Amino acid sequence: MRYRFLFFFLPIAVLLSSCLSYYQKNLDFQTKFESGKIQEAEKLLSTIKDKKVRKTLFLQKVNQGVVASLLDKYKESNALFEQAFRIGEDYQMNYANEVGAFLLNPNFVVYKPESHELMMIHYYKAINYLKLGQKEAALVEAKRMNIKLTQMNAKYTSANKLTEDAFAHNLMGIIYQANDDFNNAFIAYRNALHVYEGEYAKFFNIFVPDQLKKDLLRSAYLTGLIDEVKHYEKEFGTTFKPIDYKGKGDVILFWNNGLCPVKDQWSIDFTLVKGTGGYYNFVNQQLGLSFAFYISDLDYQNQGFGNLHLYRVVFPKYVERSLFYTNATLNVSGVTTKLELAQDVSQLAFKSLKDRMVTELGKSLLRFATKKALEAQIRTQNQNVGALVGVFNAMSESADTRNWQTLPHSIYYTRLILPEGTQQASLQTNGDTGNEIVPFTFDVKAGNTSFYTYSSLEYLK
Repeated sequence: MRYRFLFFFLPIAVLLSSCLSYYQKNLDFQTKFESGKIQEAEKLLSTIKDKKVRKTLFLQKVNQGVVASLLDKYKESNALFEQAFRIGEDYQMNYANEVGAFLLNPNFVVYKPESHELMMIHYYKAINYLKLGQKEAALVEAKRMNIKLTQMNAKYTSANKLTEDAFAHNLMGIIYQANDDFNNAFIAYRNALHVYEGEYAKFFNIFVPDQLKKDLLRSAYLTGLIDEVKHYEKEFGTTFKPIDYKGKGDVILFWNNGLCPVKDQWSIDFTLVKGTGGYYNFVNQQLGLSFAFYISDLDYQNQGFGNLHLYRVVFPKYVERSLFYTNATLNVSGVTTKLELAQDVSQLAFKSLKDRMVTELGKSLLRFATKKALEAQIRTQNQNVGALVGVFNAMSESADTRNWQTLPHSIYYTRLILPEGTQQASLQTNGDTGNEIVPFTFDVKAGNTSFYTYSSLEYLK
């Protein structure tokens, strides 16, 4: 039979493997990474050849980039992130894989990164460059972030979709300020302010960090925008006081807290309701969903739709990895400063999937209908082979559960103005079930900004 290649040439092991989530497939690496065994995690990744993970090469490179950064290998980390960026930007549809996605499941397609995942590459690269003292290179990453934001604005027009990234604007402002470009810093901070006040407050319940307000006022003052200073003093209910920076420098600490959600899958049941003009609607009343497909009366019977009343399709979902630590403070010379939430990567992930939920469900139903049509066509030639194809279709149905799982859950930050020289500090991370105190040594240079990061990989299971 000419259709036998559909299942005889594909090992059952591949089908069973496709039912596992991406997290389960990479459990060894994830376990080492989450337990803080970063060197072991790096060694494990180094044994995986690029050809073996061709469809998830983007994820391989970003994971390697995160691990290298945690091991203070900033140049190597940036080289890996740049490779991942190129993979994401040069993403091209492999039409053979697209056919496989319709006949099997989306995991047979090369992974296409989420918008927020591409944005986070710039975050890591910029911080790596800043730690290397390469401010101009970090500025390039800020500009690339701005280009990506412009593309996002052009892509989305719905009032219910996220179109801007407040943290990206804020980070751009911080980098511009570190380069003494206070005019562009002011513009970036002002853009960040608007997004925090608008979309971030609306969608995520995240509000403007106090540090952003201080930075906005200072950059406006140093740019000579006195009217803007007065405007924002009134808006913020504060009075700006210029700081004497003589013999002092800035220290900025970013805290990458927890781990982002992982993807799993869930199923949604649809009933088929006959419409008009040969159209049938796949309907889920509970979720208020309805998708129309044209099915002729002959196909309706031949493809087996008339024998079924309930149709189940699978769809990716995010599973939260709840925060173990909920806040943190930085203590220097007896002065305690609270780190402020600047970005919630977890909520970004949930939002991105929600925004395209209808599109993804439509693809799943179209895949289902395509499989049913193929199955019915084979049954007309050989009932037994058709039955096997039906079993194969059921076994191969799976949602795409791939995502960048070494991203932080949330990003917090603070800025300190300290005297030049070596300064001892301690970061205290706090949670309902415990806390941790991490010592820091800041090397402060007058008139300069020094950047530091700390990553807490713990989460509640």
